[in-house]
Amino acid sequence: MMRRILHIDMDAFYASVEQRDKPALRGKPVAVGGQPTKRGVVAAASYEARVFGVRSAMSMANAVKACPSLVIVPPDFARYKAASTIIFGIYKEVTPLVEPLSLDEAYLDVTENSWGEPLATSVAKRLKERIKAETGLTASAGVAPNKFLAKIASGWKKPDGLTVISPDRVEPFLQKLPVDALWGVGPVTAQKLRERGIDRLIDVRTADEQMLRAAVGSMTDWLRQLASGIDDRPVVPYREVKSSGSENTYPEDLIDIAMIRQEIAEMASHAVAWLVRKEMLSRTVTIKVRYSDFTTITRSHTAAPSRAEPEFIGRAVQLLEKTEAGRRPVRLLGVSVHNLCTEDGIAPVSDPEGWLPFSE
Repeated sequence: MMRRILHIDMDAFYASVEQRDKPALRGKPVAVGGQPTKRGVVAAASYEARVFGVRSAMSMANAVKACPSLVIVPPDFARYKAASTIIFGIYKEVTPLVEPLSLDEAYLDVTENSWGEPLATSVAKRLKERIKAETGLTASAGVAPNKFLAKIASGWKKPDGLTVISPDRVEPFLQKLPVDALWGVGPVTAQKLRERGIDRLIDVRTADEQMLRAAVGSMTDWLRQLASGIDDRPVVPYREVKSSGSENTYPEDLIDIAMIRQEIAEMASHAVAWLVRKEMLSRTVTIKVRYSDFTTITRSHTAAPSRAEPEFIGRAVQLLEKTEAGRRPVRLLGVSVHNLCTEDGIAPVSDPEGWLPFSE
């Protein structure tokens, strides 16, 4: 049986929650994130702001230059998570096969569903209506036979869109797509492909094997499958937890090594607290250092599984000796723990509610 997959993506989620809860923001260009004077970054932009070219991950200073009337709102993750919990609760009324990608984005396999709807399009319409009625927010949905096509479809008619790619429309749809619609093809890889005359997604099918491998390496076979509309990945409602950590961009560059060590120690302590809460152990600790010229490096150390706070703090601080922190100004620091396992050595998994990260 051919699967019926939905990809549902909330529209400008953080900004839309802010505009919903604060009527004065409606109709105005809004960016959720930090202040431009403190090296803030845009976490989400309303559609009014996007008209000016404001996008997530853009520095807030550049966002304000692009849109001088931009209204900057600090993030309130508690409210975003509350809205997300309602939305995912609606999803799980329909099917247990819900794969979260972030607070505002998920795949659903509705091949079989509790509503008894034979058409995935009908399920998508009903879900969009329920989300609007219960949260006051809009979502865009893509309906397709697989995850790759469903994700592309959901972004086709934003905001509040619904795009359906039925099996007989797969090939005509693929014919329209540029090469950077392919999963994993970012701007750099897309440029490499275009330099080799591969402009459209379907060009990947007939491209010379050696030339293609020179551009995308081990991704070659995977991209050829996607270019033919083939994606057999199932919707997986549980994901392996691979890491946890935190990072901080500082208003002023750090040059005092004692202060840098203290910051790293605090982040390591927070990482250990997370391990304790989750009843997990970690083998690897990684630090991240971004210098004032934006050069970014990571350093890692792996040992026996543990969650002993003094040990992790010591390992993280010691990793600083493998950097130029203290000799070069530091803009950002981060600490994360990886290679996780439970006390009996099993790699842990988490349910969607616990796994949902904050999207950018």
